[in-house]
Amino acid sequence: MEYYFSQLINGLSQGAIYALMAIGFTVVVGVTGLVTFVHGEVIMLGAFAAYYTFSAVGNNLFLGIVASFALAWVVGVLIYKICFQRFLNCSSHISLICTIGMSMFLKNMVQIVCGPNYRPMLNVINNDFYGFGGVGFTRVQLVIIATVASLSLLLFLVLNKTKYGIKLRAVCQDKKAAALMGIDVQRTAMEGHCLGCGLGGVAGMLMAIYYQTLVATMGGTACMKAFAASVLGGLVDIPCAALGGFCLGVVENMGITLASASFRDIFAFVFLVLMLVIKPEGFAKKKGVKV
Repeated sequence: MEYYFSQLINGLSQGAIYALMAIGFTVVVGVTGLVTFVHGEVIMLGAFAAYYTFSAVGNNLFLGIVASFALAWVVGVLIYKICFQRFLNCSSHISLICTIGMSMFLKNMVQIVCGPNYRPMLNVINNDFYGFGGVGFTRVQLVIIATVASLSLLLFLVLNKTKYGIKLRAVCQDKKAAALMGIDVQRTAMEGHCLGCGLGGVAGMLMAIYYQTLVATMGGTACMKAFAASVLGGLVDIPCAALGGFCLGVVENMGITLASASFRDIFAFVFLVLMLVIKPEGFAKKKGVKV
């Protein structure tokens, strides 16, 4: 029984990372109205930014978060300018193809600059154990969950308690109406896109810390998990996307209690398919914009 509880805790910790990925992905989709397939590489770049920050200044988690968020924000500007800005009123497949191309470019560029091999990210956080009878949380898991919860709360306050958040939600709901109200739609959409990328970058850092490794090709799987969790949330509902991320993490880890760990991804995507067959709109109560 202890083993099952331990896997449940692992699932919650991993699900927290998926939830942050999905939140970032959902913000991007909400402000642009377009699906992106370069989000995984943004997550990967956030992991590398934290890796080099830790190598340069020591294991300062706050600086790692700042570095991963900042680099992902800057890359978000580049992605928005190239893949979205000129195509917001065009067919969606044009931007989709651009993000696929940008994904390939960033992945190969990192492989050239940083190398194709796995890099260890060890001892960033002391892996002390807190629990009873073999069941409990490690410090890494607690830090991951606390970081995701803090960023999620901060995002909620920004979106609901600030003028910037009101502008961002207005652009998500109706770009033409927002423009008529005097909102700079292009600038606000770009800033919202960068915000989503920044959250993805921090998620990449947390993933590297959790698995204690990172590699230039880690973005492919990360993007698919973020996309799957966002689909479970209806693509534009942030709380439901986060719930989808937690569900994927729990399903994966509980699934490997019954079979080999190599089937981890199979359990996640089978759950996604079954969920969409039963409830096509995902966890969201109805389709529509809710950011």
